[in-house]
Amino acid sequence: MATKVTMPRLSDTMTEGTVAKWLKKVGDQVKEGDILAEIETDKATMEFESFNPGVLLHIGVPEGGTAPVDSLLAVIGEAGEVYDAAAEAAPKADAAPKQEAAPVAEATAPAAGGALPKGVIVVTMPRLSDTMTQGTVATWLKAEGDTIKEGDILAEIETDKATMEFESFHSGTLLKIGVKAGESAPVDSMLAIIGPAGTDVSGVNAASAAPAPAASQAAETAVAAPVAAAVEEVAHTGGRLFVSPLARKMAEEKGIDLRQVKGSGENGRIIKSDIENFKPQAAAAPVAAAAATPAPVYKPVGSESVEEVKNSQMRKIIAKRLSESSFTAPHFFLTIEVDMDAAIAARSVINAIPDTKVSYNDMVIKASAMALRKHPKVNSRWTEEATLINKHIHIGVAVAVEDGLVVPVLKFADQMSFSEITHAVKDVAGRAKSKKLTPDEMDGSTFTISNLGMFGIREFTSIINQPNSAILSVGAIVEKPVVKNGQIVVGNTMTLTLACDHRTVDGAIGAQFLQTLRMYLEQPVTMLA
Repeated sequence: MATKVTMPRLSDTMTEGTVAKWLKKVGDQVKEGDILAEIETDKATMEFESFNPGVLLHIGVPEGGTAPVDSLLAVIGEAGEVYDAAAEAAPKADAAPKQEAAPVAEATAPAAGGALPKGVIVVTMPRLSDTMTQGTVATWLKAEGDTIKEGDILAEIETDKATMEFESFHSGTLLKIGVKAGESAPVDSMLAIIGPAGTDVSGVNAASAAPAPAASQAAETAVAAPVAAAVEEVAHTGGRLFVSPLARKMAEEKGIDLRQVKGSGENGRIIKSDIENFKPQAAAAPVAAAAATPAPVYKPVGSESVEEVKNSQMRKIIAKRLSESSFTAPHFFLTIEVDMDAAIAARSVINAIPDTKVSYNDMVIKASAMALRKHPKVNSRWTEEATLINKHIHIGVAVAVEDGLVVPVLKFADQMSFSEITHAVKDVAGRAKSKKLTPDEMDGSTFTISNLGMFGIREFTSIINQPNSAILSVGAIVEKPVVKNGQIVVGNTMTLTLACDHRTVDGAIGAQFLQTLRMYLEQPVTMLA
C-alpha cells in the first residue's frame, strides 16, 4: 500500500520547503535509512531520510520546487504498484526555485490581554520530525535574563527521533522560559519568550503561541525525518571556525571568504548578521599578516573503504542468543584472584606420567564441577514458574571457531578424572573447529567456562550462556610480586570472574562458590579425593 511522504516543518518558523536535490528517482528501490532528498528551509539545508522501505512511486515536488509544510512531497509503495497523482488532488508545488525569504516570527498572535509588547517574540516548540507531537527540553543553555544573539544555542530538544540543538534566530533578552528542563510540551506550545530587556511579559502565556495554519494538522501520513547538521565546521590555520548554514550560503553567494569574517555568535560562530555587516577592508590586514607567516596545514590523503561481510547463520544465532541473555538476565559479576603456585607444581607432577597432558583449563573444569556439587544453586536455571536446580553437572566449554563461538558440553563432568577431561576437551574442540559436532553434543549445559588466558587476557567478563545461571571467565596466569607469610615473593596468580543471573544466584551464593573453587585450585590434592 502506498504511503505518502509530506513536507515536514523542520523549524518553528518554517511554512514551506524547497527541494534542493533529489537523491532518488521514480522507480528506485528505497531502503529504511536511505536519504531521499536535500530540503532547504528558511534556516538550513537538511538531508531527508526514509524510515520505510519500498519503491519511490511518485515525486510531488521537483528539484528547485517549493511546497508548503504538510503538502505531498513523495509517495513510497510496493514494487509494481501504480500511483495516480491526478486522482489524489495533491497540493500543487511552486515550480519556481525558492528565493531567500525573511524569517517569519515564531508567533505573532495576541496575548490574553491584547497585542504582544513591542519587539517581543514568542518562541514555540518546533515540529522537528514528521512523527513528533511533543518535545522534551533536555537542557537549557541559556537562563532567564541572559542576552541572546542570533545563532546562539538556546536549548537541546529531545524529539521522538533524536536530540537536537535549538538555536535562536532573533536577538534580545531571554525574558521567560515556558518549558523547564526535563519537561515536555506539545508542538507549537510556548517554549520561551525573547524581547527587549526589562519588558513585562507576565500577560503573555501559552495562548500567545498559536500554531501556524500550515502546521496545525498533518494532511498526510509522513514516513521520513530529517537528519540535520545544525552547525557546519570549516577548518583553517587559526583553528576551527563555526558557521551557521544560512551564513555559509550567504557567504557563497556574495563570494566572501569565511576565514576573513569574525563571528559574533556563541563560541565565535558566524551568523547571518556577520555576513550582512562584513567589510572586506577591515579583514584585509589580518589576512595579509597571516599570509606572511603561513602555518603548515595537514591535508589528509587516502581513501575510505568498507568491506561488507554477510552474517553467517551461526553469527546470527550468536547475536540473537547473547542479546537475549544480556537484556533479559540481570547480570552481576564477582572476581577473585587465585594463587596458582600449587596448581603449577601439581600439573608438573601429573604430566610426568606417560601419555598424560593436563592443561590448566582442565584443572579449572574439574574444580568447577566439584564446586558446583557443593553449591547446587549455581547449577540452576530460571523459569517464570520456578527455579530449576540441576542435580546433574554438564559443563559447557566455549571454543572459538572461524565463524564465531560454539559451546560443546562435557556431560557429568564431576564424575570425570583429569585424564578423561583432557581427552574429552581435545576431542570436542577439534571436532568443533572442523564443524563435526552433533547438536546433542552442544546441548544441555548447566554451567559454562570461557578461557581467554591463552591469549594473554588477564581479566574479562562474559555474557551468561542461557539457560545457565552462571558463566566463569578464566584469565591468564601472571607472575608477579605477592605477599606470603608476611614476605614479598614472586608468585603466580590467575583471575577468575563469575557472571551470575541475579534471578537465581544471589551475591553470597556466588561468593561461596568462588571460595570453594579457589580452595580446590590452591590445594589441587583435594580434587583427587
